[in-house]
Amino acid sequence: MKNGTDSFLSLGHWPSAGSFGFNTDILATNPINLSVVLGVLIFLGKGVLNDLLDNRKQRILSTIRNSEELRRGAIEQLERARTRLRKVEIEADEYRMNGYSEIEREKENLINATCDTLERLENYKNETLHFEQQRAINQVRQRVFQQALQGALGTLNSCLNSELHFRTIRANIGILGAMEEITD
Repeated sequence: MKNGTDSFLSLGHWPSAGSFGFNTDILATNPINLSVVLGVLIFLGKGVLNDLLDNRKQRILSTIRNSEELRRGAIEQLERARTRLRKVEIEADEYRMNGYSEIEREKENLINATCDTLERLENYKNETLHFEQQRAINQVRQRVFQQALQGALGTLNSCLNSELHFRTIRANIGILGAMEEITD
């Protein structure tokens, strides 16, 4: 056998170029085509997909670690604010006679500012995680599509030799000629 396509063509299942036809049995052709495409996608895209997912996992874990560090910083700020609050409360007892209402306002402002900071940091963490997840999903989709397309083109190019290509062209020209005669 010279190559795989010559042996495949000589199996006797292919009609000659003069009697070219289409296989309209969808149940017989679609599962074969789908299994070939899925096999190629799984074979070619498995390693790349695993690497991409591992990289994205590391980036997401890094983002989570950064967010946790920000959270720890916010908790430390909260503890400092609580310490300051305790000091303010002690001073409030001492200066109750001179400015009780002003100290209460400062206390509320300090608590509100700390709560606002914590809320903003939590929102930022959630937005960052969501953004990174969406970006990871989009990158994986794009990579899988590129790999599948490259694999399919490689498979097509490796299967078509010049003799088979010219036979197919001649058969299609014959079909078009026959169709032209029928329409005339």
